Amino acid sequence: DLKYCRNLCTAHWDPQDDPFAWRDRLPFARWGLAELLIMGGPLVAATIAAALWWWPAALVPGALAALVISFFRDPHRPVPQEVDQIVAPADGKLVEITHLEDDPFIGGPAVRIGIFLSVFNVHINRSPVRARVLRMAYHPGLFLNALAPESALRNEAMWIGLESLEGTPRRLIVRQIAGLLARRIVCALRPGEEIERGGRFGMIKLGSRTELILPAEPGLRIAAQLGQTVYAGRTVLAAWPEEGR
Repeated sequence: DLKYCRNLCTAHWDPQDDPFAWRDRLPFARWGLAELLIMGGPLVAATIAAALWWWPAALVPGALAALVISFFRDPHRPVPQEVDQIVAPADGKLVEITHLEDDPFIGGPAVRIGIFLSVFNVHINRSPVRARVLRMAYHPGLFLNALAPESALRNEAMWIGLESLEGTPRRLIVRQIAGLLARRIVCALRPGEEIERGGRFGMIKLGSRTELILPAEPGLRIAAQLGQTVYAGRTVLAAWPEEGR
């Protein structure tokens, strides 16, 4: 019957049998391979054709092809392993550190850290800590410039409520916010799923903003500064209070 077939298939399933596993070994975002081929392929072909005809004519399509390829890159990142550290969920420029009087999900005062991603940044989002997904909510909205503070309230966004699985359990939030050029938010997480610190979980295509909201408990240390360039999964944004203090 159907149940038997499902169990039989599961018992014999091996991740190495995934015919698309090769895509995870590419230095590009798996969620952007279609756009990379559709947008980058014709530009590369145009660059080659223009170079064969008259090489200066290849500069414009070549620059556009390089921009598309650069946007969907997915470089390897060494992830800090200290239990108390919280890493950046996105590449970009740190443009906001705001103290909130109360956040309903966190259940008290919080700190919001905003990161602006330009079209030149890597757009892969990574988990700030090892965590479990508690809730998710998609919010339709506008596509204002992600540098504008009101974009955090009015733009299309994906809200992700997490609970840390390292040390003292704490709630935190990651928000993927669309920008002026962004038209698609990709999030591969599901409620109940666990993800490692620095683990890839999605991307925002063509310029955006990512926010991290942490409980503002005594002893929380903000390690990054406004204007600093940060890197997802690698830059330490903050650190939890040391256990016992």
